[in-house]
Amino acid sequence: MARLPIFGHWTTNYDRLIETSLKNVGKIVDVKYNTKHLANTIHGRNAILYKMHGDVENPDEAIISKDQYEKYFHTHGAYINTLSGDLVSKTFLFIGFSFTDPNLDYILSRIRVTYENNQRKHYCFIREVKNETNDTDEDFELKKIKQELIINDLLRFNIHVLLIQEYSEITEILKEIENRFKRKTIYISGSANEYGKWSTAMAEDFISTLSQELTKNDFKIVSGFGLGVGSSVISGVLKEIYINRKENIKNQLLLRPFPQGGAEIQKQWNDYRKDMISYSGISIFIFGNKVDNGKLVSANGVESEFEISKEQNSLLIPIGATGYKSRELWQKVLNNYEVYFGSSENIELFKELGNEKLEPNELIKLTLQFINKIIKK
Repeated sequence: MARLPIFGHWTTNYDRLIETSLKNVGKIVDVKYNTKHLANTIHGRNAILYKMHGDVENPDEAIISKDQYEKYFHTHGAYINTLSGDLVSKTFLFIGFSFTDPNLDYILSRIRVTYENNQRKHYCFIREVKNETNDTDEDFELKKIKQELIINDLLRFNIHVLLIQEYSEITEILKEIENRFKRKTIYISGSANEYGKWSTAMAEDFISTLSQELTKNDFKIVSGFGLGVGSSVISGVLKEIYINRKENIKNQLLLRPFPQGGAEIQKQWNDYRKDMISYSGISIFIFGNKVDNGKLVSANGVESEFEISKEQNSLLIPIGATGYKSRELWQKVLNNYEVYFGSSENIELFKELGNEKLEPNELIKLTLQFINKIIKK
């Protein structure tokens, strides 16, 4: 959940699990557990956590007794207004929430009366009732009827229930949401001291046009500024953003040049690659060569990025027709296509990515076609 692009979080828990998770993925969290915090803003925040009932390290301010619940509207009126605003303007996903909090029930009722058929759509997870060992048939039937009534009641507030069999399914659902979100971001891996049968101008135009077309298709691009590749990636994205779309480049390009230095810096490159690739759900590999001790060799850095992408469950697309390390990786994927893509569907398209007779523009169209096919799948 912390890795998803969610800015606002609400909880009635006192523990610090949510803010710890958000910080662990590098987010700057603005935690608010009393009304005074609502007037303050942490600079550079990219996540906000409202702790409606207080914080474990500040028990004197915690909402825990029935008397405190009853007085909540008077003592925490600003929280009520803030939550009401979010429920009106944002989509909520309720996780592990029983809907027995009287304050939330009152807020939802007011919103329903005010907005009637124009309420924001929300979702929640509820585990389907089970027929326990000691249950009679009547007990189980009663539990099912009670759950059905709860589900129908939540629909009054436009809260749609997602029934699950086990709580572990929530993790799997969130992982799938994360995968789908990340697959709108593509990492382009590659380096090139030379381009083989392609002229420098042809190769640079291929990389630039590929990046431009990916941007045109609403993909965000991540690049590590590889030798002979990075500058062309940037030019392609810039061309689409500034000439055709006129939007902020931050929305479409994440550029992470590798830190330069001695052996100590290079030891950190693996962690740096992991962080960089973690933003994407698709990795494209092109070319992949470098000069080592005066000899042209395959780029081991491109292979490292392939393995990291695989570990992070990214879709792997080596464009074998560009040669060098990318061709080796293309052959590796082709030999085990069903392992990498789950079935043999679209394998013929993938084979064509290794066709060295294709013109650069044909290769770009084929790459986009393949990406769109596997994303829809």
